[in-house]
Amino acid sequence: MNAETIRSILKDVADGGRSVEDAMDQLRRLPYDDISFAKLDNHRGIRTGFPEVVFCQGKETGQIIHILKMLREMDSCIMGTRATREVFDAVVAEIPDAEYFPAARIIRVGKPKKSVEELAKANNYVAVLCAGTADLPVAMEAVVTIQTLGSRVETAFDVGVAGIHRLLGQQELLQRANVLVVAAGMEGALPSVVAGLVGRPVIAVPTSVGYGASFGGLAAMLAMLNSCATGVSVVNIDNGFGAGYLAHMVNTTNENSLS
Repeated sequence: MNAETIRSILKDVADGGRSVEDAMDQLRRLPYDDISFAKLDNHRGIRTGFPEVVFCQGKETGQIIHILKMLREMDSCIMGTRATREVFDAVVAEIPDAEYFPAARIIRVGKPKKSVEELAKANNYVAVLCAGTADLPVAMEAVVTIQTLGSRVETAFDVGVAGIHRLLGQQELLQRANVLVVAAGMEGALPSVVAGLVGRPVIAVPTSVGYGASFGGLAAMLAMLNSCATGVSVVNIDNGFGAGYLAHMVNTTNENSLS
């Protein structure tokens, strides 16, 4: 449940269109629903501006469907991350307005407050970059997250340091961005290079892409944590969702978008 829903309920009561008892029934599910295998945080949308996001990996398909259905009753737009096509096929059979973003592995139920057309008109935007095509799943997880939350996104993919001219050809996009998400595996050098070119926050995302000595992204993460460039923060390995969420918060800090 979000602030907009609460205001609507209270307005209905004030206008005489809803009884106090009915309003109490709606609000009784705050702050959470206990469904034995999960405690659904119905209050999160009010606290943070966006409802609880479901991490699908490791959950049974039936559990995912049950959780999404209950969250959908409380909020107009919800997300499930790290979802397979098989999970989505089961979800959409029960929740017809669910949609799937295969590159990002995200299920979204309901429409975001802002359409892609509305976002395109925004002045501030998040730039999402990735070093190589193999890093795209993580980068796209960030892209879909940012768009769903309500920020404009611009992208530059396959701009790794092995061909630095590809990155330098994106100077206008880099310089105009309000915040940048940079995903890279292998040696993880791209965020440091980007941070040395721009005066905006850089959120670095190490990916698990690379040969044996990359240790599943650990080498890239350590390189990013040891960056000599200023303005770099680092999220966990493959955490495109976390990077995208943080980028949206930075991008909209002065817009009160989470209220």
